[in-house]
Amino acid sequence: MALDVTEVQKALKGVDYPASREDLVEHARGNHAPDEVISALENADQEEFEGPSGVMAAVQEDLNR
Repeated sequence: MALDVTEVQKALKGVDYPASREDLVEHARGNHAPDEVISALENADQEEFEGPSGVMAAVQEDLNR
């Protein structure tokens, strides 16, 4: 199942950037994100993100499935 952009945005609501991949995963879990969102964040190919656009670019492949 493809990720929904809105689900990713909800999962990361309130994140302070820059943020590490681990920070994003923890924050998403705290926001009760779906497993697909958590998995996409865990598999992101960057360690640090400057903002939401960087996160979306990193999970783009999962968004397109």
